[in-house]
Amino acid sequence: MLRTHTCGELRINDVNKEIILCGWVQRVRDKGSVIWVDLRDRYGITQLIFEETTTADEVIKTANTLGREYVVKATGTVVERISKNDKISTGDIEIKVSKLEILNKSKTPPFTIEDDTDGGDDLRMKYRYLDLRRGPVRENMLLRHRMMQETRAYLDGKNFTEVETPVLIKSTPEGARDFVVPSRMNQGEFYALPQSPQTFKQLLMVSGFDRYFQIVKCFRDEDLRADRQPEFTQIDCEMSFVEREDILTTFEGLIRHLFKSVKGTEIGEIDRMTYDDAMKYYGSDKPDTRFDMKFVELNDLAQGKGFNVFDSAELVVGICAKGCSEYTRKQLDALTDYVKRPQIGAKGLVYVKCNTDGSFKSSVDKFYGPDDLQEWTDKMGAQPGDLLLVLSGEAAHTRKALNELRLHMGSELGLRNKNDYKVLWVLDFPLLEWDEETQRYHAMHHPFTSPVPEDRDKLETDPGAVKANAYDMVINGVEVGGGSIRIHDRELQQRMFKQLGFSEEEAKAQFGFLMDAFEYGAPPHGGIAYGFDRLCSLFGGSDSIRDFIAFPKNNAGRDVMIDSPSPINEEQLKELGIGLR
Repeated sequence: MLRTHTCGELRINDVNKEIILCGWVQRVRDKGSVIWVDLRDRYGITQLIFEETTTADEVIKTANTLGREYVVKATGTVVERISKNDKISTGDIEIKVSKLEILNKSKTPPFTIEDDTDGGDDLRMKYRYLDLRRGPVRENMLLRHRMMQETRAYLDGKNFTEVETPVLIKSTPEGARDFVVPSRMNQGEFYALPQSPQTFKQLLMVSGFDRYFQIVKCFRDEDLRADRQPEFTQIDCEMSFVEREDILTTFEGLIRHLFKSVKGTEIGEIDRMTYDDAMKYYGSDKPDTRFDMKFVELNDLAQGKGFNVFDSAELVVGICAKGCSEYTRKQLDALTDYVKRPQIGAKGLVYVKCNTDGSFKSSVDKFYGPDDLQEWTDKMGAQPGDLLLVLSGEAAHTRKALNELRLHMGSELGLRNKNDYKVLWVLDFPLLEWDEETQRYHAMHHPFTSPVPEDRDKLETDPGAVKANAYDMVINGVEVGGGSIRIHDRELQQRMFKQLGFSEEEAKAQFGFLMDAFEYGAPPHGGIAYGFDRLCSLFGGSDSIRDFIAFPKNNAGRDVMIDSPSPINEEQLKELGIGLR
C-alpha cells in the first residue's frame, strides 16, 4: 500500500506517529510563511502543514505547485492543531509534512468539488466521476452499499438463496415497453432486456428453490421522471408453500431490519389498508399516512341546494385542514390556482372557514347557510379554527385532484417530515383494469397474479369485480415494493390469459414454457419486488433516485458522460441484418 492511513482516521492519540497519506488536494491556503493543504480521500479530510522555518525547501517548492484535485502522497508526523476544527473528524490534528510526491496533476475541475458545489445537474452528470468525489454523493453510495449488504444478511438468515437469472430474454407484450437486443446469430430475431425476472423466479419455485432472492438490474423503456430510470435495481424475492400473510410478515421483517441496521430507527406498527379504502379516503393507492386529513364525501349534504357545480357533480368531497381558518384571501386564491394547474385539473375550489367564534365564512355563502355548514363541519370532524377545502366533479378525477391538494397542504403545514416514517400495506387491488383504447382488460399488476380465492368464480362472469391476491408496500406516500400470490396451475393461468385477450396460440407462443412447467408439480408460491433505488432515496431523504445511482441517466434517458445512446457503424448493422440508414 502507498499509504499507512486514510484521510479520515487519524486522531489526537496518533500524535507523533510517522504516517503516509494519499489523496486529492481539496484546498490550498498559502499564508506566505505557512501553507495549509486539505487532503481528501473517500474517508475524510486531513490538513497538511508546510512551515517555511521547519519544512525542507524542496517540499515547500513542491507544495507551491499544488492545484485543486492534484493526487499526492504525503509523508510526515501527526501533530496537534493549534486552531482545531470541530466540523471534521480529524480536526484535532494535522500532518507536518517531511516529504511530498505528486502522483498526478489535474486540470482545474469544471465545478467546485465540495459539499456545497457550484455545479448544476447537467454539468455534474457530464463529469459524474468528479461529482462522486463530493461528500454528499459519496455518502449516498455508501448508504446504498450498506442497504445492499443488510438486505443480503437478512434474507440469507431467512434461508433465501441468491440466484442470478438471464439478462437476455424473450420480449412480452404486457407491461411497459421492452428494450430489445438484435441477435447476430439469429438474424431478424431479438432478445429483450428483462423488466423483471418474474417468470424465471416462478420457474425456480417449480424447481424446488423454495426461497429465492436477487438484487437485480431491470429495464423498462418508458418516460422518465425523478423516481424512474431506464435501468433500475430491484430486490426480487419469491417463496413457496406460503400464503399472503407469510409474505407480509417476512418482508415487514426486512423493512424493520433495514431501518434498524441502517438508520438506527425502530418503526412503529405497519398498518394495512384495502385498495378501495385507500382510494376512498386518500384518492391514491399509495397514501401518505404520516398525517390525517382523510377525504369526507359530502354529496348527501351539499347537493340539492341550488349550487349547480355541486348538483351536477358525480362526487363532492373535501378535507379538513386543522388550524387554518385564518388563511387570507391571498392564500386561498393561491390554493385555488394550485388545483387549477393543468397537471391537477380541478375547475375550482370551495372553502369554508370555521371561525374561532363559532361562525362560518365560505365561498358559497349564497347557497349554504350556517346550519348547512354546521352539518358539513360535523361530518368532517372540524373544530373552530379549522378550514374545509372541497372539490367536486367526476369521481376518479376529483379524488386524484384532492389527493394532490391534500399532499400540498401536508407539505405547507409541515406534516411531511422526511425523518418520520410511516409504513403501510395496501391490499386487495383489482385484478384487472379496463382499457378504453384497446377495449379489453389489462392486468393491473401482471398476468401471473392470482385472484383472491373467493373471487375465482367471477373471472368470466364479472372480471372487473375480481380482487387480486396482491399487496404493495408504501412508505410516506411512495410505493417501494409490490407483489402477489401467483397462479400456480395451468387451468387458472389459461383462464387469466383468456380474460386478457390472448388466444390459445398467443398464450402458448409467449408463455408456453411456464404453462408446461405448471404441469410438473408447481407449488403454491408468491413473492415481492422492492424498488431498491427508491428505498435508498427514501432512506437518504431525497426525492430523486438519481442521487443514489453511481452513473444515472438524465430525464431524456441519456448518459451525457459517455454520450449514450449513440449510433453504431454500418458494419455492425450489416452483421446484425438490420437495414442501413
